[in-house]
Amino acid sequence: MPPAPERRENPRFKIKVPVEIYLEGKDTPYRTATSDLSLHGCYIETIFPFPVGIVLELKLQLTCTLLVLATVATSDPQVGNGIKFTKMLPEDIDELRAFLDAAEKEAANKEASEKDSPEKAG
Repeated sequence: MPPAPERRENPRFKIKVPVEIYLEGKDTPYRTATSDLSLHGCYIETIFPFPVGIVLELKLQLTCTLLVLATVATSDPQVGNGIKFTKMLPEDIDELRAFLDAAEKEAANKEASEKDSPEKAG
């Protein structure tokens, strides 16, 4: 059976980025990290995921702090949440794009260097 077609517009990167999640009516953030990240969303792993449709405010900690409004798109019991970014400032979108471009180049360079290095004898 062929793999399911990719539904996302932008590539996802397996990258851990610290994130603070703020829920409406709560003063204390939930602190975690992304398990993957794209220009339009992320996935966080948590034993107690949020319900689908909940609106969140996120602070993504890249080289600077990005403020993001988001909605919970998927909820996987005892696994985590898929989160869709719904609103960001243009400069924050540019910062995230630059961060992901750098991550993509780093991954490509690592893959290329692994191909070029001789296999370890064992």
